[in-house]
Amino acid sequence: MRVALYGRHGKVGSVLAAALEASGHEVVDARDVGPDGCDVAVDFTTPSAVDANVDACLAAGVPVVIGTTGFDADALDARAREAGVPCFHAANFAPGAVLMMRFAEEASRVLERAEIVELHHETKVDAPSGTSKATAARMHGDVPIHSVRLPGLVAHQEVILGGPGETLTIRHDTTSREAFAPGVLRALDAVGDLPPGLTVGLERLL
Repeated sequence: MRVALYGRHGKVGSVLAAALEASGHEVVDARDVGPDGCDVAVDFTTPSAVDANVDACLAAGVPVVIGTTGFDADALDARAREAGVPCFHAANFAPGAVLMMRFAEEASRVLERAEIVELHHETKVDAPSGTSKATAARMHGDVPIHSVRLPGLVAHQEVILGGPGETLTIRHDTTSREAFAPGVLRALDAVGDLPPGLTVGLERLL
């Protein structure tokens, strides 16, 4: 496929470009050429940029895989439905992160209380992270989220659950942004067959 990649020179985009090309896709820098003539687009940019990028893709009839977090998902879903174009978003494309969220959801049915600590690199714009908010939304009860932004981190999350006389910690660590490539590749294969509008969650494709 010919893939328009928004954010090609960013922290995630530079890693994704190599992985997509290694998988046989042709990758173009969407910032330079736009989505016209592409089969699909991928956006790993910033919340302030994602709406304009997706709107350009909707106008061109190009499906979009979105890894950016912090945007208005409901508004984007409405625009994609109106345009008749499928879009896909995941707060985290690492398969291990999907398992972490699933385990946390199951554990919250048994243990009384939980809190989430999410840790990311110092340049991450949104806090709490999209992954932590998606995790909390799946869990039972009101789950507080604590955000840490420090140099040396990539993307990490702990879900700490407690009950009488015990605690359970579920942790996922992204040590390299290569962890996102398998999920993005899966989404690229699937997005064209999704219904118009925004489909959310990598677990929907696994």
